[in-house]
Amino acid sequence: MTQWEYVTVPLIVHATKQILDQWGEDGWELVQVLQGDGGNLVAYLKRPKGA
Repeated sequence: MTQWEYVTVPLIVHATKQILDQWGEDGWELVQVLQGDGGNLVAYLKRPKGA
């Protein structure tokens, strides 16, 4: 069974693509984007442990 590690990343609206592209290059997969406290966007990402 695959074990996952997770990370939350604050997103800057004018740099969302660049931020997600960088994390994607490191093997992270976007799971969801939610609005956090104060209206800020937060990305939830996962990747297999040891990746």
